[in-house]
Amino acid sequence: MESLISVPVLLPLLAAGVKLAIGGRLRRLQALISFTTLVVTVVVSFALLVEVDAHGPMVTYLGGWAAPVGISLVVDRLSALMLVVSSSVTLCVMAYSVVNAYADQEHDAPMAIFHPAFLIMIAGVADAFLSGDLFNLFVAFEMLLSGSYVLLTFGGTLSRIRAGATYTVMALASSMLFLFTLAIVYSATGTLSIAQLAERFALLDTHVRLLIELTLLLTFAIKAAIFPLSAWLPDSYPTAPAPATAVFAGLLTKVGVYSIIRLEALLFPGGPVATLLMWAALATMLVGALGAVAQTDIKRMLSFTLVSHIGFMVFGVALSTTQGLAGAIFYVVHHITVQTGLFLVTGLIERRTGTTSVNLLGGLMQATPLIAVLFFVPAMNLSGIPPLSGFLGKLMLVQAGLAEGSPLALTLVAAGLLTSLLTLYAVAKVWNKAFWRAPQVSPVGTVVESDEATGADPTVTTLAMPAPLLGATAALVALGLTYTVLAGPLSALAERAATELMARRPYISAVLGGGG
Repeated sequence: MESLISVPVLLPLLAAGVKLAIGGRLRRLQALISFTTLVVTVVVSFALLVEVDAHGPMVTYLGGWAAPVGISLVVDRLSALMLVVSSSVTLCVMAYSVVNAYADQEHDAPMAIFHPAFLIMIAGVADAFLSGDLFNLFVAFEMLLSGSYVLLTFGGTLSRIRAGATYTVMALASSMLFLFTLAIVYSATGTLSIAQLAERFALLDTHVRLLIELTLLLTFAIKAAIFPLSAWLPDSYPTAPAPATAVFAGLLTKVGVYSIIRLEALLFPGGPVATLLMWAALATMLVGALGAVAQTDIKRMLSFTLVSHIGFMVFGVALSTTQGLAGAIFYVVHHITVQTGLFLVTGLIERRTGTTSVNLLGGLMQATPLIAVLFFVPAMNLSGIPPLSGFLGKLMLVQAGLAEGSPLALTLVAAGLLTSLLTLYAVAKVWNKAFWRAPQVSPVGTVVESDEATGADPTVTTLAMPAPLLGATAALVALGLTYTVLAGPLSALAERAATELMARRPYISAVLGGGG
């Protein structure tokens, strides 16, 4: 099984190279390569999850050089679960993007540029989940960011270039900070192996250890869009194509959250910054939720809810308990799927109407009842309506906060409940204006501006809504619903993953003990 660990990283990279070599030719082969790659990745990820859940963490050493000298890829319950969820979600998004390109008769650019960049980004995400040393984690971030730069500016419109510039500056700043931190870590400990660092950090001077912890947290807080380092996200994500926005929202910030979970549990257990993380979680929840309420564009509203719900995950990590960590893991899994699904549905709305402004929308419930259902279900899930997985994840976090019992933890519990209410208000406002009320412009087509020179009336051009496009979105919405049906096994798996993380020794022994 150890030989399969590198497949989620190497296979997408290989497929991206093949697709770049093919170029814009052989469109059916292009689609077949993408689907085969992601289906195999899903199957391999699930097999790894079953194996590590039964027998503990596994490791493979690239190039045959064992840790701490060589690069190690490590899979445990947490990383395997993240691989399964991320690969399943990206499979649905890939299906959406392929169908969308075929329906719009876009022959060259999506296949020749979009999909290779998409696969490179997926490989970077998988590498981040599996990285056993900090430098390889840096490489993973650069890999996924190189793909995301292309996807964010795809099409070359002014708004995308402007948003891409903001995103690139923030990404490069966090990368430079990460490199600076790696230099400090290596000079202080003589290693970048996470497992070896877990042993050596205990011997460091307290001030040096705190400096390293704070700089690493600052690096990942930028990538995870934790307040006050989240202002770049609502201005960047909404401008990208729908498939890119969906996978950005679902995965990229979660890689930052995953890194915080991994390093806080393994390298800094019970560290002194837990209080700081709690305050950051509180601000992230409330600022993001209030920003969502103020928006009149669905994409921007969802971008602000993305920021606010990162706060729930940080809250679970900040509690520094197994129960809180389990709640954070469950909520990450839930949020990846639900947030991605909502952005795909928003892409359907934009395709159908030509806009995502709630001031221009109306009548969609009558005109497109299936899209209405596809929006309503994940929106209620995101808001935490019982018995959906969003409610269950928040319940786990609330119980963990009440069990911790400190005044700040109880304040965060109250803030979480308020954030859920504000989220419900934001999505209910969108539902009321876009779906329930009478049409404002046209519920069935893309509005074309009138010709001022001739005084011609505005015309409406209806875009086809292929059934496979709806099917890919529905599959992702259905995946989110399965978390409710399988809430018992999934929460139990999250608890086992949290227990394994807090124990630390299984991970360290697997890497430094030669895989045993």
